[in-house]
Amino acid sequence: MATIKILESSDSHVKLLLKGIDRVYANALRRFAISEVPCMAVDEIVVHENSSVLYDELLAHRLGLIPLTTDLEGYILPQDCSCKTSLGCTKCRVLLVLDAVATDEVKTIYSGDLVSEDTRVKPHLDNIPIVKLAPSQKIKLEAYAKLGKGRNHAKWQPATVSTLTDTDRASEFHLTIESNGSLPAKEILLQATNILNTKLKNMTETIKESA
Repeated sequence: MATIKILESSDSHVKLLLKGIDRVYANALRRFAISEVPCMAVDEIVVHENSSVLYDELLAHRLGLIPLTTDLEGYILPQDCSCKTSLGCTKCRVLLVLDAVATDEVKTIYSGDLVSEDTRVKPHLDNIPIVKLAPSQKIKLEAYAKLGKGRNHAKWQPATVSTLTDTDRASEFHLTIESNGSLPAKEILLQATNILNTKLKNMTETIKESA
């Protein structure tokens, strides 16, 4: 009989003991936690002013890798939205604004300087460095965050760690998931389970229809 026991659990970390579950299915769950569970990340930026040492492209790359807290109930994937625009609409994207200037001394700009239009979607940590500005340098931009999946880009991976390891007993595994802060670790696990179940159900129905 298949059993699952939670060994450790927090917002950032969950560890399970899986018994009597085929390794193939357990590994699929591990992979789905990384590649199929969507989360928010900056995908497009509109730069109004940038006199820093970073090119716009490097700035966009850094912003994209900042983990954002994610509300899966409040937003939909861009490909499922009816707006079909590059910057999206209020159903499929969140606007964050960065407006920073260094006056008389060097100033470090952090993730906490990003101002989000939705308090549910914001940088998980406020102390992630983005860029240093020399005196008189300025950055003003709009960053558009959207839902995406890790199989399309690493910035949309909600889990930084997702491992499946053997125990000293046959048919027993430890599944460990660590979140980057975009979603609680347990929610990543639940979402991965639901997505896997949905895919298996759809496959079963397709096979029945073609039989």
